[in-house]
Amino acid sequence: MKVVVCVKQTPSTTAVISVKDGAVSWEDPGGKPNVVNPWDEYAVEEAIKFKEDRGASDAVALCVGDPSSDEALKTCLAMGCTDAVLVSDPALVGSDTLGTARTLAAAIHKIGDVQVALFGKQAIDGDSGHVPVQTARVLGWTPLTYVSAIQSLDGGSITVERLTDDGKETVTAKLPVVISVVKEINEPRYPSFMGIRKASKAVIPTWSAGDIGVSEAGPAAAKTDWSKVYPVPPREGEVEMISADSAAEQAHILVNKLFEEKVI
Repeated sequence: MKVVVCVKQTPSTTAVISVKDGAVSWEDPGGKPNVVNPWDEYAVEEAIKFKEDRGASDAVALCVGDPSSDEALKTCLAMGCTDAVLVSDPALVGSDTLGTARTLAAAIHKIGDVQVALFGKQAIDGDSGHVPVQTARVLGWTPLTYVSAIQSLDGGSITVERLTDDGKETVTAKLPVVISVVKEINEPRYPSFMGIRKASKAVIPTWSAGDIGVSEAGPAAAKTDWSKVYPVPPREGEVEMISADSAAEQAHILVNKLFEEKVI
């Protein structure tokens, strides 16, 4: 059984976002513009645990992105993933969440023998959280979202703990499954020195859209076209202090002003 962890390379959390002439730019004063999406680090750690503690044969890091995204995959290898695959093709540029999900699903099929696909709960740039569930839908697998603990893996089924608005719930599902995790699930390890050295020499295979059977005109063609981005205008406001001889008089003045402004 293989476990795939799907990661995304995102701007550093220290990057400053600016909008100029309708285009978004990211500037990082720390000099590290791109990193593994922080939420995905928890999924990477859990994928490694599947190999170390739950009998998975391989923990494969998978990313859809531009050629520079292999740096994120090398971080996954340095942490302890056994393999990594990058899907990169001009035909996939601009894919929306559904297009990305279709691409990831096709790559997971190509990897083969995958029973568990792991995701972070969302990416820090898009923040939609759609891709894990959409990927599950395309694959036809059971989605297990907001997972805070994996309790058992017994033959062809898995039992997990999920965080909900009302607390926690325990869910059992048949494999294969797609799991999106929250930060409560573990503490991601730091890459070891030897892991970093080994990862720096790794040659990560890059698959094109054609290699996984998708194309610009095919099932992964769902895209978002950003014609123009508008910066959020600064908020303006005024503060007026109400002075009176008593709290009751202050309240009376306030209510009258609220009526005048048609707030109440």
